[in-house]
This record gives sequence, C-alpha cells and structure tokens, in this order.
Amino acid sequence: MADRPYHHGRLRAALLAEAERALREGGVEALSLRDLARQAGVSHAAPRRHFADRQALLDALAEAGFVRLGDEVRAAIDDAGEDWEARLRAAATAYVRFATQDAALMELMFAAKNAGRSAALRETSVPLFTAVGDLIGQAQKAGTLPPGDPWRLRLLLVATLQGIATLITSGRVPAGQSDALIADAVALFTRS
Repeated sequence: MADRPYHHGRLRAALLAEAERALREGGVEALSLRDLARQAGVSHAAPRRHFADRQALLDALAEAGFVRLGDEVRAAIDDAGEDWEARLRAAATAYVRFATQDAALMELMFAAKNAGRSAALRETSVPLFTAVGDLIGQAQKAGTLPPGDPWRLRLLLVATLQGIATLITSGRVPAGQSDALIADAVALFTRS
C-alpha cells in the first residue's frame, strides 16, 4: 500500500466539502475523520491539523452552514426590493429552501448551536438572526408589524419556518406545497 501524502493544498475545504456530502448521504453517524482523510487522499492523521476531533469537524460544518444560510437569507432580502412583505417572503423562502435541501446540515446547525461547545459557532449564527431581526424591526418602525419585543417575533418567525421545513423533510407535507405554506405563514404573520 502506498503512503498517502500528509499535505493537501486545500485540505480543510476539501474535508468540509466531503463531510457535507457524507452528512447528506448518511447523517452525522456517517462522519469519520479517518474516512474523510481517505476520501481526500491524505494520511489518516492529516485532518487533525484542522480539526482536533470529530466534534470540531461537526462544529466547523455547522459554522459553515450558518454562514451560508445567513448569506442566502440576506441576499434574498436584498433582492426583494423595498416592500416589507416581499422581503419577508423572500427571506422565508430562502430559509425553508435551505432547510429542506440540507436537512441534515440544518439539524446539525441547531443541535450544535445549543450544545455550548463553540463560541465561533454562536458567532456565525448571529448574522442570520440579525438579518431576520432587522427585517422585523424595520417593519415595526413602518407600522407593518405591531410594536413589541422584536426578539419574540423573530423567534416566532424562525419557529414557523423551521416547522414548515420539518413537515416537508419528514414527508408529512409534499415539497410542492412549500411555496403555499410560506405564503400563508407570511400572510398570517403580517396580519398579527
């Protein structure tokens, strides 16, 4: 058996990409640093330069997920124009699309966020929740949403979107109904 190289030009990125693929295909249980090293074509010790252990890999995956989701939600809001309801619908659609397309990653993101293991993980989730909170705050200032605690409204909105995504990924609701459910949720939310 030939020796595997220890170095790889973009090993961290390659390991994360392979880990995300393995997560999609087999869930968290399918993730192993040794298997990821084999897939990346490096020695079994090489991943330890970037991830001290499996939990560090899981945290890094969750961090990358929060960054990507935050970017997608912010881009959707920015592309939706000035109408608050359109911006909310765009943000909700981006959130539910991500949560249904990457259900295992989304589950990992929220499970890891609350495990209290990584300050970096908590920090990477902030832009996502800030974008949603800013949207709610703008609507409250404009009088579109009633005054009140914006944190609670943000929590309610995220819980609603998470619920829609869970119903879809569990097969309880056909994926083709996501747009209608999102539209209904936005309509109910804006009437509150």
